[in-house]
Amino acid sequence: MHRVRVEHNKDTLLIHISGEVGQGWTTLAIDRSTREWSIAQRRRQSDAAKAAYGTLYV
Repeated sequence: MHRVRVEHNKDTLLIHISGEVGQGWTTLAIDRSTREWSIAQRRRQSDAAKAAYGTLYV
């Protein structure tokens, strides 16, 4: 079963999706004003979020 978590602030949406069996995370980062996006997969949710966010705003 997948789990989904959404975080947001005035600039960014972060959508976190867990792996099918609970291992690993995929995070989609979306810039709210431009709708540009980035996606990353990592073992830990926080690592996936940092990677997606970092790629979006480089």
